[in-house]
Amino acid sequence: MFGLGGQELLLILFVVLLFFGPSKLPELARGLGKGIREFKKAQADLEHEFNNAVESVAAKDEKEASAAKSSNNSAVSEAARKASVPEKEVKKES
Repeated sequence: MFGLGGQELLLILFVVLLFFGPSKLPELARGLGKGIREFKKAQADLEHEFNNAVESVAAKDEKEASAAKSSNNSAVSEAARKASVPEKEVKKES
């Protein structure tokens, strides 16, 4: 965890205990827990917004691709009708 060993963590906890005393440690721990919880919630919200944005762009691209494909198919059908050639032969030429 952050490149700290067991001895370093114990030293840090001892120094915190000296500065704040045993009565303030539970308050500090609660505050730290709330801060971490809020940070994780904000991170999850950000990930959710990012995923929604990516999905909406993907859906838009899919819709545009299917629209282009259907307009291409209708153009092929139109060309086949004008030339009085079966549609399959026109697609082979394209």
